[in-house]
Amino acid sequence: LSKMPGDDWQKFANLRAYYAFMWGHPGKKLLFMGQEFAQREEWNEAQPLDWWLLDAPAHEGVRRLIGDLNTVYRELPALHARDCEPEGFEWIVANDHANSTIAWIRKAPDHPPVVVISNFTPVPREGYRLPVPAAGRWIERINTDAAWYHGSNIGNQGAVVATKGNEYGYPATVELVLPPLATLILQYDPD
Repeated sequence: LSKMPGDDWQKFANLRAYYAFMWGHPGKKLLFMGQEFAQREEWNEAQPLDWWLLDAPAHEGVRRLIGDLNTVYRELPALHARDCEPEGFEWIVANDHANSTIAWIRKAPDHPPVVVISNFTPVPREGYRLPVPAAGRWIERINTDAAWYHGSNIGNQGAVVATKGNEYGYPATVELVLPPLATLILQYDPD
């Protein structure tokens, strides 16, 4: 937490966005002791962890996020089944430097795709158009800016609907509200 830039709000928002980015990106996940609740001091083997920090809503919010990320990671095979295979990952926004936003698709055979979007600016973005691999309902499984995580609660009311076609060559387009300094994990709902 102490290595994140900005004031306390930005530090926590950046950390939450980064954790969801990490859980959504291919590769193994690793946290060091105390990072699961945003301990402010570096870990010291001669001292216990600062568990008392969980009395503060922002620290408790990070703890809740890590628990929810672990749940989503287990429940959505697209996030882990093809972790080491190129077929499990596809960039959909890799060059939006003007908005500091990136997005990708995670895939697994016989399972709904997952889209991960990160907005690395403190600016909320309404009406952000994003190509996606299927038209229909996409469930917002993780929004790191949710009030539950002590964020500012900007988001998409739990789900968005993608429409067919777009100018990017993908099957569908979704229009999102991107919260500030946040990562969203969207799961396609085929029903």
